[in-house]
Amino acid sequence: MKAKVAVATIHGKAYFLIVSELKRRNIPFLSLSPGESVPVEIRVVVTTQNEKHKITHGKILVYDPKADPEVLGSAIVKILHGKENYASIVIGVDPGEAFGLAIIADDSVIDTENCFSVQETLNMIKRTLRTLDFSRTAVTVKIGSGVPVYRDLLESLDEELPSQVSLQIVGEAGTNGYSPEAKNRRGFRHMVSATRIARRSGYLYSRRKSVEQNS
Repeated sequence: MKAKVAVATIHGKAYFLIVSELKRRNIPFLSLSPGESVPVEIRVVVTTQNEKHKITHGKILVYDPKADPEVLGSAIVKILHGKENYASIVIGVDPGEAFGLAIIADDSVIDTENCFSVQETLNMIKRTLRTLDFSRTAVTVKIGSGVPVYRDLLESLDEELPSQVSLQIVGEAGTNGYSPEAKNRRGFRHMVSATRIARRSGYLYSRRKSVEQNS
């Protein structure tokens, strides 16, 4: 895939954190020096506040050292998908010894991850949600029910996620089938299963927060 993101900074720490986030999301990128000509195929240039004036491009994102790189990563993904905001976000979770996680925005997979505890999975979901505007984006978290630990995750999500988030329980039959992509890639099958769970209809879990607000 040809790079559509350019990173233009000579600041070592900023470069490392920006590039680490891009690699985590499997987003190809091009490294440039500030002031260097930007190829026409580049959709967005990421730089620092002090170097911004050296960049000539229609879309520039400024790295904020006080913000979580996740926020920057989410902004980059939106630009690459041509979105100001998403109409819907669906997060699929495949619970187990490793928790596969897949995030689908307006029917496109924008991120996948493996987590290794209920708390890590919860934290990853919360990190994703804090970049969203619930008045513009409908959010659903779908959890596979194949192993008992899903109940612990479900209760934690119900307790800690905003009431605007819908929770669904999804049967896992057929979600763990063979995928050529998962061959010889440790942990990849959990993310494939999470993606299949996200795309499957489940049954709505009654949120305690919603019940409390309506009582």
